[in-house]
Amino acid sequence: MDFRIGFNKPYLSGNEIRNIAEAVSLCQLSGDGVFTTRSLLKLQEISNFRNSYLMPSCTAALEAAALLLNVKEGDEVIVPSYTFVSTANAFALRGAKIIFADSGKDHPNIDPTAIASVLTERTKVIVPVHYAGTIADMDEIRSLANQVGAYVVEDAAQALGSFYKTKAAGTLGDIAAFSFHETKNVTCGEGGLLVVNDDRFTRRAAVIRDKGTNRSDFRSGKTDRYTWVDIGSSYTAGELAAAFLCAQLENFETIQNRRIAIWNRYNEQLHAAGIGNRWQLAHIPDHSTNNAHMFWMITESKTDRDRFIRWMQQEGIQVLFHYQPLHSSPFGMQQSPGIVLPNAQRYGDTLVRLPLFYELSDDGVDLICDAIIRYFKSN
Repeated sequence: MDFRIGFNKPYLSGNEIRNIAEAVSLCQLSGDGVFTTRSLLKLQEISNFRNSYLMPSCTAALEAAALLLNVKEGDEVIVPSYTFVSTANAFALRGAKIIFADSGKDHPNIDPTAIASVLTERTKVIVPVHYAGTIADMDEIRSLANQVGAYVVEDAAQALGSFYKTKAAGTLGDIAAFSFHETKNVTCGEGGLLVVNDDRFTRRAAVIRDKGTNRSDFRSGKTDRYTWVDIGSSYTAGELAAAFLCAQLENFETIQNRRIAIWNRYNEQLHAAGIGNRWQLAHIPDHSTNNAHMFWMITESKTDRDRFIRWMQQEGIQVLFHYQPLHSSPFGMQQSPGIVLPNAQRYGDTLVRLPLFYELSDDGVDLICDAIIRYFKSN
């Protein structure tokens, strides 16, 4: 179906092809080249990451985190039910028992009180997801983790550029994972980042991403040959992806300023029209900044959501629902049968997302808001 306004359009700076051509001319395509170095430096400027590694995807970064933490059969890993499958799957692959926790009543982020209710001495890892780029309540989550000696892995797929109080997303847990998928604020099509904040894991992270070899020691001259020293996988991002990403990161402030302006325009118009009196609108808690990854709304029911999506389609505007809760998925029910998580289920049934991308004009935002307001007048 063709839309007047689609849901997403990746930002292009104009320098992506130039960078890729330069990488090709340097004949260094397989990763850890000039553009990988430049991208990591830009990411350090944005978020002050200590040790970070470009990876093929956020999924790969989460899988590497599970390997780094030696997650194994019998370990319990607490994740929000309302999330993408990779959050849980990365740890299920290592044999962990996945423990689903509910979201908060007023935000899709994981609820610390829900974590507390399932926390045990077998809890190895807690994985908060910063939904829509809004950072979870990390002080409470870290406090709970400390009670049982658990690690915290931030699934910060959507949260580049967000801050919790004064600390950047990705610097709040022991390990963090980011996404550069084409739906994210900056992209290389498919890509990710592993951030390691605990120095105990730094050297092993380099080994795991290089198929379990000590090739990083070889490249830095610490050994005269490299060999197999640990388990690992092919978690190194290619240099062409890094070249594309670098062009995006060099324009990060420009991208963010426009996205925030769009988010604020939605917020102002929809609240002024009284939509927030009937539907819950996206909001940012005091502890988090807004990186404008997403503008979401909570409808009154699943029927209301489906009717609204059809209305907007007829208006030529693409709006989308989001995750189906993992605890009620076929595989999730095998992991934790019989649990009831009402908030996660409510978001799965009623949450919708509005178009939000760099090229969306003010007139486009106004047209979308007008269609939403007319829906309310008709329903």
